[in-house]
Amino acid sequence: MRVVVQRVSTASVSVGGKVVGEIGKGFFILLGVGQGDTEKKAEELANKLLKMRLMAGSAGKMDLSVKDVGAEVLVVSQFTLYADTSKGNRPSFLKAASPEEARKLYDHFVKELVKLGVGVRTGRFGEYMKINAELDGPVTIALEN
Repeated sequence: MRVVVQRVSTASVSVGGKVVGEIGKGFFILLGVGQGDTEKKAEELANKLLKMRLMAGSAGKMDLSVKDVGAEVLVVSQFTLYADTSKGNRPSFLKAASPEEARKLYDHFVKELVKLGVGVRTGRFGEYMKINAELDGPVTIALEN
């Protein structure tokens, strides 16, 4: 799994001109599922993300987790995180999981975040989405497990 997490002041995702997910302060998460990814990997990644100290504390340093500050997360599926651009100018997505497998693991990842006690909003899997995010910092971290 590949993830890009951005600390945001606010973020929203729209489908067909209608907002389907929106948060205030928290994490905007793009999640890519690759071939061979598992539910265990999804659980480990969810746990790691919620423990990451990327939120600013009273001294302005990144020393608090999203849970510590009572923030939420907005999760959007992003198969293009598995783009292979090593040959030519058109990306290949052969390393991405099939849509069926990716949806299963995306849903499992979201359920795990909820289980771990954070407010979660989502985009719509497989839909064309418009995203608005006000980055805070900016803080952007890429993870792979």
